[in-house]
Amino acid sequence: MSNVIIRKANSNDANGKGYVHYKSWIETYTGLFPEEIIDHLSLERSIQIAKDHPENTYIAIVDGKIVGFSSYLEARDDDSENSGEIVAVYVLKDYQGKGIGKRLMKVCYQELSHFKKILLWVLKSNLKAIRFYESEKFISDGKTKLLYGKEVIRMIKE
Repeated sequence: MSNVIIRKANSNDANGKGYVHYKSWIETYTGLFPEEIIDHLSLERSIQIAKDHPENTYIAIVDGKIVGFSSYLEARDDDSENSGEIVAVYVLKDYQGKGIGKRLMKVCYQELSHFKKILLWVLKSNLKAIRFYESEKFISDGKTKLLYGKEVIRMIKE
């Protein structure tokens, strides 16, 4: 998709980024997380999170509409010295499979290039996301944790 603009997010992008976050959770996690988790999602809360945290985020824009975003930071795990972390990559379902996720990952790699490795966490049952991350050369390192009672796995790229 050639008409995609990738740029750093700012506080003016909160409504669009918040919508992508909210809508992507519904599109991706319905059936993977308990219904009560999905039912308690809030567009307003997602927008507020976007307003509170515009830093370390890139957005993807198509025809003036925010259709995806990625976020990154220094890794937070106790055993992740000299590591960066990709904490979010969301692309609206209608825009998936068009290379937008790969472009959002690429800008995170550039921002995190001073780290020895990059890690991320993914829901173990989200096989589509795992295949995508594997195509980006991430491998599971065996570390797991629980998110809303569901297992998430850590994947690392060196």
